[in-house]
Amino acid sequence: MQQENRLSAWLRRNRAMAIEILRIYLGIALLVKGVQFVMNPEQAVEYANMVRFPFFEFLSMHLVAVLHIAGGFLLAIGLITRIAALIQIPILFGAVFFVHFQQGLFSKSQDLEYVILVFFLLLVFVVYGGGRLSVDYVIEQRNRRSKSAS
Repeated sequence: MQQENRLSAWLRRNRAMAIEILRIYLGIALLVKGVQFVMNPEQAVEYANMVRFPFFEFLSMHLVAVLHIAGGFLLAIGLITRIAALIQIPILFGAVFFVHFQQGLFSKSQDLEYVILVFFLLLVFVVYGGGRLSVDYVIEQRNRRSKSAS
């Protein structure tokens, strides 16, 4: 009983950590997806064939992979978090409306639901930022200390 109370108290005090852990997980997931595009170009070609935009195959294999890898890494460590999330949004918007939308909700693979979730979480981090477990926070604290010391 006492341990349960300690756990409950710790969770109440550290509620913001949940969103921080979510940001780190999302960043790692995007990084892994970018690496997957690089290691499995057939998947990128498959997505490109669904879109039917000129040069999209080239873009999906190169630009999207690089942006997922770099943006995912930046999200995971919390460096320029809002910008890293914002850069991902057009990619996920395209994935929702041009790649997975035709599959519909409740398909076997549930790709649309997953992509919409990632899209929504990116919007959250554009607004929320990096939080206390981020490089952004460390830089902000250093800047505050140096301003107060001046």
